[in-house]
Amino acid sequence: MGKRRRVAERRSKRPAMVGGMIAAVVAGAGIGVYALYGGGAAAEDASAGAAKKPAVRTGPLSATEVTTAARSFLTAWQQGKVAEAAAVTDDPAAATALLTGYTKDARITGATLTAGARAGDKVPFAVKGTVTFGRTSKPVAYDSALTVVRRAGDGKPLVDWHASVVHPDLADGDTLVTGEAGDPPVKALDRDGGELTAKKYPSLGTVLDGLREKYGKKAGGRAGVELRVARGKASKAKKSSDKTLLELSEGTPGTVRTTLSPSLQAAAEKQVASRARASVVVTRASTGEILAVANSNPNFNTAFQGSLAPGSTMKVITSSLLIEKDLASADKAHPCPKYFTYGGWKFQNDDEFEIKNGTFKASFARSCNTAFISQAGELDDDSLTKQAQQVFGLSLNNWAIGVPTFDGAVPVQSAAQMAAELIGQGGVRMNPLNMASVAATVRSGSFHQPYLVDPSVDDRTLAKASRTMSAATVSQLRELMNYTAAHGTAAEAMAGLGPDYGAKTGSAEVDGQKEPNGWFTAYRGDLAAAGVVQQGGHGSESAGPIVAALLKAGG
Repeated sequence: MGKRRRVAERRSKRPAMVGGMIAAVVAGAGIGVYALYGGGAAAEDASAGAAKKPAVRTGPLSATEVTTAARSFLTAWQQGKVAEAAAVTDDPAAATALLTGYTKDARITGATLTAGARAGDKVPFAVKGTVTFGRTSKPVAYDSALTVVRRAGDGKPLVDWHASVVHPDLADGDTLVTGEAGDPPVKALDRDGGELTAKKYPSLGTVLDGLREKYGKKAGGRAGVELRVARGKASKAKKSSDKTLLELSEGTPGTVRTTLSPSLQAAAEKQVASRARASVVVTRASTGEILAVANSNPNFNTAFQGSLAPGSTMKVITSSLLIEKDLASADKAHPCPKYFTYGGWKFQNDDEFEIKNGTFKASFARSCNTAFISQAGELDDDSLTKQAQQVFGLSLNNWAIGVPTFDGAVPVQSAAQMAAELIGQGGVRMNPLNMASVAATVRSGSFHQPYLVDPSVDDRTLAKASRTMSAATVSQLRELMNYTAAHGTAAEAMAGLGPDYGAKTGSAEVDGQKEPNGWFTAYRGDLAAAGVVQQGGHGSESAGPIVAALLKAGG
């Protein structure tokens, strides 16, 4: 007993080793894989029967951790070892399903994956493979990227799994499929009979996808064989269309004519190409025909499907409401204080300006927020929602333009949120198509649902407004927008385009953005247009020049 006690005492007095780690390089498939093994105190404690939990690794990922995880994943994927590749991700189940479908459903074989230079926790890589269907084979090549993250439980570096890792055009829930095209191709024409292609007009890629989905069969086309993105539930909820990535055999296209103007479309493409995150729509006010649509990002049609707070451009709708309820009149006195508190929120004007002894027209032209917020107490919670739906045809999800759209949202809200909606914040959501339609409604005097394909092509029923504004209300709205274009915040952008014109600027604050989204909606003659530049700052300086240039080009 005495001897055993002395041995135990000697062991208890041995100093502990801290942080002892041994790095070993294991060769596999030509790629160095770093494996870390515990040593020092941990090993001695284990030999003493007092095992300790390994420390959870924290902190930023090292270059070695990132490259090791990335290469392990890419090597296993390239070798067809789906289970091994999925195990290196933070969502093995989802990764297994999509990687299995890569060869089974997408029919891509012989893939080679070449990693590029690491940038922080992100590793780009190039993919080359072969798509085979029946006796037809074609090469496929594209670039993708992955990001490595640290698992919360143990700090292990893993690939942050998203469907976009497999292909950049995939959203989570989407899949890759090779087979007979779900929809025959279409040959889309402009209003003059010229062919519309994504090569000539990059912004029209998503529009052409939508036309194919809607009119491929109706236009008499025959499907070919292709590799395509098949949209999942989440993407379909956002009204995203399937996308062709590679055509293995051509189908026979049907022909569908659109309302697009080739000259205005070319001008719109040029305008958005020089600005990041810009989108614009031009319509004919008297009919609703869409003459141009363009986006800086060709992969998402923000112009038709965006859902963004419209900022002060919403004041056009709000003004129509206040005028109808006799709460405002263009040339009558109207309050515009620096601040106004409603529903517990303190609202203010840009740069805290105020207008003393001013008219409602002056407040509209300078975009005074408090002039509108001050009237919130005189309105019902659903007043603005009804106005948008009944007069402007918005927020009913029933537009049928020929391709997928978001038709605006003006939810019923109360207290401060209801007040915020009056100035285009709160729960209000719009896109350039919606706001171009608002300007068109003012110009024409009534709502005409915008459309890209004439309803006679497929006997569609266009949405209608349940009522129109009185002639007096329309006249005042035109006066407000005309004064803003001539003397207000829109004057610089609209210079030289009068006298038959009107405009409204807007800036919409977005949480997490340094700069607001810049909005601009306007009409000139029978043309109406609207644009947004996300994070562009004031609409007069960002979206304004885009819209004005197109109104000038169409004049």
